[in-house]
Amino acid sequence: MKLKTENKMKRFKIEGSSNIAEIGYDYDNLTLEIQFLNGKVYQYWPISPSGYDSFLKAKSKGGFFAQHIKNNKGINYKKLDDLQTHI
Repeated sequence: MKLKTENKMKRFKIEGSSNIAEIGYDYDNLTLEIQFLNGKVYQYWPISPSGYDSFLKAKSKGGFFAQHIKNNKGINYKKLDDLQTHI
């Protein structure tokens, strides 16, 4: 699986989160991209489409991230350069 190294993934704003500013998803590469409120941007893979859907439906995006993605040994991640908001 090829990791996206350029940040051309379309992200959208997350309202009401105390930790996450924006998220995007690349179905071809099963890659979730998260921009945190501190401006840091990370990509996480592999995230299945159903996992992404569950993330979107979660009442607490930060809680879902902490429980299912962060520190999950089956999920790879990469920090991207701090980037501007895309929307």
